[in-house]
Amino acid sequence: MIGAVLLDMTVAASAQEWPQWRGPNRDATVVGFTPPAAWPEKLTSKWSVDVGLGYATPLVVGNRIFVFSRQAENEVMSALEADSGKVVWRTAYPVSFEMAKAAAPHGKGPKSTPAFAGGKLYSIGMTGIVTAFDAASGKQLWQKPAPGVMTTWTSHSFSPLVDRGNVIFHVGGNDKGALTAFDATSGEVKWSWAGDGPGYGSPIIAELGGVRQIVTMTQKRVIGVDAATGALLWERPYTTGYDQNAVTPIVYGQLLIISGYQNPVVALSIKRAGEAWTAEPAWENAGVSLYMSDAVVIGDTLFGFSQRNSGQFFALDPRSGKTLWTGEPRQATNAAIVKAGDLWFALKDDGELIVAKRNPSAFEVLRRYAVATSATWAQPVVSDRGILIKDTSTLALWTFK
Repeated sequence: MIGAVLLDMTVAASAQEWPQWRGPNRDATVVGFTPPAAWPEKLTSKWSVDVGLGYATPLVVGNRIFVFSRQAENEVMSALEADSGKVVWRTAYPVSFEMAKAAAPHGKGPKSTPAFAGGKLYSIGMTGIVTAFDAASGKQLWQKPAPGVMTTWTSHSFSPLVDRGNVIFHVGGNDKGALTAFDATSGEVKWSWAGDGPGYGSPIIAELGGVRQIVTMTQKRVIGVDAATGALLWERPYTTGYDQNAVTPIVYGQLLIISGYQNPVVALSIKRAGEAWTAEPAWENAGVSLYMSDAVVIGDTLFGFSQRNSGQFFALDPRSGKTLWTGEPRQATNAAIVKAGDLWFALKDDGELIVAKRNPSAFEVLRRYAVATSATWAQPVVSDRGILIKDTSTLALWTFK
């Protein structure tokens, strides 16, 4: 059983709402989903709307969908009716920049998923502009300008975290950044840790060593800071060949599971003795590797998508790190994974959605669906309403009927 506590992040979201990166608890868990009695051969397209470029995950709160995207030369926050896709409001601000050549194929749209809390939306754009919006009207409440320091590939990809009246962003860029807590209402800086530039992965909140903390992968480290003060509790160097730490950490008991480009999947044991902290490897699995794809834990099995062998699904035991099975090679470049009960859904970047069953012994696929004809980098959002799919520029709702 998972012993860690992923704590309330003051996000007012009920069952099946998707208010932030990786859902209500930032662990890709769909709450209260009722699967169909029989999976249809094909999903039904209910509506499809051109919302702009980018691969921020759409948020779902009540009967509203919130989308952060790029339209022409603007970054745009939009609110849509969940049942029809009709635009309710749209708020834009201009952003001009040049993409790094290697990242240009991914487009100039936002990569960071916004967060909803307390009737407000919080976002960070490609150049690092931080904005708070009123979720009912779209009115801009406060905004912080771009810091003038860019990340390696000219974009900010980490997703904000709302916690007890603060909203946490890692602002700045290469070798010069600050994990920063802003007052969610006023935008006032409450605390800041300036020990490293931002990574591409997103932070979580967990209780480790008896202390509630924010854990994240930065540009060249993995760190834990006190959630109330931002004081550094522990850190460990962590680098990859591309200088891209792109994984959201996974907590399993008192283990912190991380990985990176061409690096093994590693579990760190986070311990405290008085005021001293340690973060030492508990196990390592070099046979699989997480890069741009985050994994999920269902029961005592971790399911993920390894970059090795040109893209390969896998399962491992998070207690020991032992590989339980690997799927066929050459499946995709990336896969966005969410879980619902004993099911897990994997949206490959080629527009194929896989519905699989929790099985520690084999890759048990229930259905495969074609849900897009352009690249799908955003995470799917699954609910009884259907499955929201964001491709290069379109948002679509697919239903099970």
